[in-house]
Amino acid sequence: MNNRQIIKHSLNIVDRPLSKNRSEVPTVSLSAFAYLFSEYIQYLVDRANSISELEDRLEKVGFEVGIRILELLSYREKVLRRKTDVLDILRFIHGPAWQYLFGKTADDLQQAANADDEYYIRDYDLLVSRYISVPRSYEPFNPGTLAAGIMRGMLDSAGFPARQGGAGPEVTAHFVSHKDRQRPITTFMIKLEPSVMQRQAYLEAAKKG
Repeated sequence: MNNRQIIKHSLNIVDRPLSKNRSEVPTVSLSAFAYLFSEYIQYLVDRANSISELEDRLEKVGFEVGIRILELLSYREKVLRRKTDVLDILRFIHGPAWQYLFGKTADDLQQAANADDEYYIRDYDLLVSRYISVPRSYEPFNPGTLAAGIMRGMLDSAGFPARQGGAGPEVTAHFVSHKDRQRPITTFMIKLEPSVMQRQAYLEAAKKG
């Protein structure tokens, strides 16, 4: 084994480049991920008494993943300065984070027309929603709840906490039908804490002088 091979194998996982070459073999194949994720969904279905309980458990798993993902990607991208702007962190999630998690950027990022604290991220073919089938009684269930939890974990860890409503955290996944697509797209609705928007307003005022 030459020195180049030794260096390559001694790299820690967080030191590996964020972007991968096309010739590089993926760490986890799609078929392996789909099988493991579907088995995990079945595990939760067997232990949940309702759709809301199922989604709550899945969202909490995603939240813990999101915290660790932000730390990993921040280190690998050598981001030394914490993001302070709402759009900066949302663009980071929409772009590099989504690319790392799902192999592509999300398809859309928008702010709600009538609410400054509400944003939408859309994915037209969300990876975690493929190959998942549930009993008919669980048809409203959205596997994208896992990704919603990941987003909430990343936002919370970055200092942009989402609101906590009476029905649960305010990062939610929704199926939306589209006339030009056979499968519904997944829309993530993000509602940020008032303190986040107050800080944003202060920063914008400071920039204006």
